[in-house]
Amino acid sequence: MENSKNRKTGAAILFIGFALLFFILFTRVLFIQTTGKADGHELKNEALQKYMRTDVLEAKRGTIYDTNGEVIAEDTTSFTVAAILDPSVTTNPEEPNHVTDPEKTAKILAKYFEMDQTAIEERLKKDGAFQVEFGSAGRGLSNSVKRKIEDEKLPGITFIRQSKRFYPNGKFASHLIGFTQQVEKEVNGKFLFDTQGQMGIEKLYEKYLEGKDGKIRYTSDLWGYLLPNRQEMVEEPEDGDHIYLTIDSKIQTFLEDALNEVSAQYEPAKSFAIVAEAKTGKILAMSQRPTFHPGTRDGLDTNWMNDLVEYSYEPGSTMKIFTLAAAIEEGVFNPKELYQSGTYKVGPNRVRDHNAGEGWGMITYEEGVQRSSNVAMANLLERMTPGVFRQYLEDFRFGQATGIALPNEATGSILYNFPLEQVTASFGQGSTVNAMQMIQGATAIANGGKMMKPYVIDKIIDDTSGKKIVSTEPEVVGEPISKETAEETINVLETVVTAEHGTGRPYHIEGYDVAGKTGTAQLVGDNGKYLTGFNNYLFSFMGMAPKDDPELIVYVGVAQPKLNNESGSAPVSKIFNPVMRNSLQYLNVKPDENIVSKTVELEDFIGKKTAEAREAYAKYGVDPVIIGTGDKIVKQVPSAGEKLLQGEKAIVLTSKNWTMPDMTGWSIRDVMKITEIAGLKLSYSGTGYVASQNIKVNKPIKEGQKLIVKLEQPGSVEEANERAKEDSDQSR
Repeated sequence: MENSKNRKTGAAILFIGFALLFFILFTRVLFIQTTGKADGHELKNEALQKYMRTDVLEAKRGTIYDTNGEVIAEDTTSFTVAAILDPSVTTNPEEPNHVTDPEKTAKILAKYFEMDQTAIEERLKKDGAFQVEFGSAGRGLSNSVKRKIEDEKLPGITFIRQSKRFYPNGKFASHLIGFTQQVEKEVNGKFLFDTQGQMGIEKLYEKYLEGKDGKIRYTSDLWGYLLPNRQEMVEEPEDGDHIYLTIDSKIQTFLEDALNEVSAQYEPAKSFAIVAEAKTGKILAMSQRPTFHPGTRDGLDTNWMNDLVEYSYEPGSTMKIFTLAAAIEEGVFNPKELYQSGTYKVGPNRVRDHNAGEGWGMITYEEGVQRSSNVAMANLLERMTPGVFRQYLEDFRFGQATGIALPNEATGSILYNFPLEQVTASFGQGSTVNAMQMIQGATAIANGGKMMKPYVIDKIIDDTSGKKIVSTEPEVVGEPISKETAEETINVLETVVTAEHGTGRPYHIEGYDVAGKTGTAQLVGDNGKYLTGFNNYLFSFMGMAPKDDPELIVYVGVAQPKLNNESGSAPVSKIFNPVMRNSLQYLNVKPDENIVSKTVELEDFIGKKTAEAREAYAKYGVDPVIIGTGDKIVKQVPSAGEKLLQGEKAIVLTSKNWTMPDMTGWSIRDVMKITEIAGLKLSYSGTGYVASQNIKVNKPIKEGQKLIVKLEQPGSVEEANERAKEDSDQSR
């Protein structure tokens, strides 16, 4: 009886305890359900934070265009392949979300990117890893490769989307354009990669190009997969603004090709060239060697510096252009007056003409300019006095930056303290300049005395509104000489090219009158002393054409070329002549009517039958490259009305079955016609002529496809010279 009573009491106590516990729990649940709070926390917000994901919506970097709207640098989408290894992400065994067969997966992936199957399999079997990637081999995949891998339906294989900077022209004004690099940054506790400019336009105009990333917040499950009834909050990204340069891609290509040829033949330590519009100061083309590929940075370790802006040097006899102009302005230059050439005494020192001071006897001052006589310049300096000439150097703005919108511009220096320094400054020795200063000064000669500031930025366009937010107009920065002096200076400089003993004779261009001045400047070695030897000079030429109304100024310099019984003008003229001639013809500057120009103006073949077009091209003396087997023409390059230069290829696109031609041996200029007519995206490496192409001959091509070509230089100096001779013969 006692035990029974105790059991009933215990049961009652347990019942009351459980009832009380249930009541407390029920009250707690009811309170939480009613108020949505627990321990002072909003449970709804806590849950939202736990399952809310925030991802960055990457802004598209602004595009860099040439003056005609041709793309120079743009963002393209690439993908990184990743593999999920953790089985916990799979909720339905019938549809696995992780890698289930490493051997099969590795075998298939090895077909699509350059990584050994065994190495891929090792990564797929990595113990304890939630997710793995495949290094550089698995990055930068194109959308077409991504789609092919997706079609294989491999469980656990996913892709990470990334933006990649694409430079379709490869080595193309590389030190001007610069490059970008992925820089790690922290956003909301996550480490992400951000594209930032590291050099040139890409770096200097980062604030315009970079854009502003957006973000998306959404609810997901434990593994990050989107829930069916998810909430999304989107803040759209603001894409970067677009920069239009003054660079003209056609002229830039002429320049790059010429520099490539000279690099192959003469292997100079350094070379550079600029093409400027004489009346405005627009830089239409600029480049240098050594250079680099902005996409791969291959070659960047050789020379990081933009030599056309950051490098100061002694210009040599091209400086005589400005000494001559000052003397004419001061009225002390009489072209027919005689003087004794050879040597000029400056205190205990003697200035010598470049033929070891032998001179040419009594000659006129005009002949002295033609022969590039140092003594002639010394005499002219004495007549106008050193103080007056010093003012002209300042009026031409030597010794001060041009202010071109590029970083780290060198100012150069005018070395003018002692009588000998004053005399040597008159013929370009001792004092230093940068290439843009020389171009700026030359615009005063070519533009009726008005000196134009050089510039490379045409405009910047807001991506959202399409309106100009920056616009550059031609700017007159001085008028150091009169119009009459400029005209007389050009007339004298023309004789440097046309006279029998003129040092500029190698720069004669059939059909166009060229005015200009040669230069042979000494180079300073590491020990601070001038180098000696036949090749150890900076050979240069500053030329403008047509002489009567100059359209273009072309300035070329080649340092320490490996000459083979040739003068220093040989490599320089192989850059200046084709660039000036092709650029003038491309700009439709009419040649002298007395000269028969070997160019043809194409008619419109679009819509005509292929056979009819082929016959018409044959009458022009041109064998076109015909793309496709269609019976009608849908596109042609060059287009109707454009001039076709001798030796160039004409490309014709038919209505169907486009296939890739064999481009072996083509110049990059002709390759660009294929990409333009078929809408391909071009990337190339190397210099010289096409040695290989990623799209095989006769394989189908389609718009948007990426074309990669490898260029190679001729195999020897003899081969290079022979090729150059053939090109020269064709251009005569």
